Amino acid sequence: MTLEPPSGLKSNLMRTYASLDNKTLNDCSKPSEYKKLLFAYSLFHAIIQGRRKFGAIGWNIPYSFTNEDLDICKIQLKLFLDEYDEIPYKVLNFLNSAVNYGGRVTDDKDIRLIDSIQRRFVNDKTVEVGNAFSASGVWKTVDAGTKEEFIEYITTLPLVPKPEAFGLHDNAEITTNQNDTRIILELTLSVQPRTSTGGGKSREEQIDEIAKMI
Repeated sequence: MTLEPPSGLKSNLMRTYASLDNKTLNDCSKPSEYKKLLFAYSLFHAIIQGRRKFGAIGWNIPYSFTNEDLDICKIQLKLFLDEYDEIPYKVLNFLNSAVNYGGRVTDDKDIRLIDSIQRRFVNDKTVEVGNAFSASGVWKTVDAGTKEEFIEYITTLPLVPKPEAFGLHDNAEITTNQNDTRIILELTLSVQPRTSTGGGKSREEQIDEIAKMI
């Protein structure tokens, strides 16, 4: 059995924070920094899972990142924040992109990609309120102190994020929408009664014809 990640960044973040409590959020010697970095970790987790919907544009290989990867990162984050006076961003980035998540990544271009994404989410600007994780500034560091405040912010996020949230150009969504349309058409036609007329069009031809009209 497998547990598929929720569809969309908002749903993914909501599931992550639904499983947390205020005790966990404050169980660190640097609670303010921990909460901000934890949100960045959670958004990073949602981003790299969500990029799979873009096919080869998102990842050369569709990796199956899991919640356990995020859990390990959270444990290590707390340990390093408790242990060091200065936040070791380089160490955190290496552990996340090269070990915790990177251990699943095999393609050399994907290795460079996940490292680049990780450094965009975890750096010395992350703990600053208002720090933007995307060009639009919609996805950002917020001054939230409780689980309820984080969830309140998450509810304001767009249900269908633009490709810029994933670090992609707007045109990246064209192929994704075409593939989604084809899947819907295939499912719709699959439940229709099959006919065997000599001059009729095949199912694939019908799908192509309807897709072009759309």
